[in-house]
Amino acid sequence: MGGPEGTSSRPVNVPAMADPERPPASESTSDHGIPGEYEGGHPATPLFDLLGRAHTMSILFYLVREEPRPWRFSELEETLDVSPNTLSSRLQELVDEGLLERTSFDEIPPRVEYTATEKARDLEPVFQELRRWARAHDYDTGLDDEDAARGV
Repeated sequence: MGGPEGTSSRPVNVPAMADPERPPASESTSDHGIPGEYEGGHPATPLFDLLGRAHTMSILFYLVREEPRPWRFSELEETLDVSPNTLSSRLQELVDEGLLERTSFDEIPPRVEYTATEKARDLEPVFQELRRWARAHDYDTGLDDEDAARGV
């Protein structure tokens, strides 16, 4: 059943079909060289989606800031108290995005280590600013005053 002439009969909360002449947002580029289209979104949304996944920020915290060294899978699993499947998924996503490097050793038992890449280390100022913002707005970061003094 349609509405009055000149109005759409489509309910307000149902999106319109995509225009077949227009490429999907992921295939287009804005005038500013930003992939996709704004249309209410933010160009950093894919990054925040990745960083917002369970345990991702904790993984990066340890590999980038707390102890920037190679970490074995078992060390991360124990330190973060995360299931092996979840940890494996997060690590693979971070490797796929170029934030971690995975090194496999031909040993028995097998040994795999993860290290932060330069791309991940370059996020450190962003993490510091997020921590500064969280403290300024009374969000509990779980870090104490000594960590704050170190710039963690």
